[in-house]
Amino acid sequence: MSEELTFEETLKQLENVVEQLERGDSLTLDESLAAFEEGVRLTRLCRKALEEAELRVRRLVEDEESEADRAPTESESEASQGSRAEEASEDEGGIPF
Repeated sequence: MSEELTFEETLKQLENVVEQLERGDSLTLDESLAAFEEGVRLTRLCRKALEEAELRVRRLVEDEESEADRAPTESESEASQGSRAEEASEDEGGIPF
């Protein structure tokens, strides 16, 4: 964010600008325009921070989902172990123990 402000600090500044504009505070036209421009700048900074946070969350969820897809489930692990036991018993002449 601007001047290393956190999202929360930037949002608070934006809220202050909005309140100032809503009250009027005897602002001149130039002061009102300057405050509006500052509000737009702060809005863009907040939006960017939210988009970056959303992207990070999506990546984490996608990583978690892809890991879950790659990891065998418990029933798949049991089936795999069962087939290995069958293969071993076939190698030993069909004796299952």
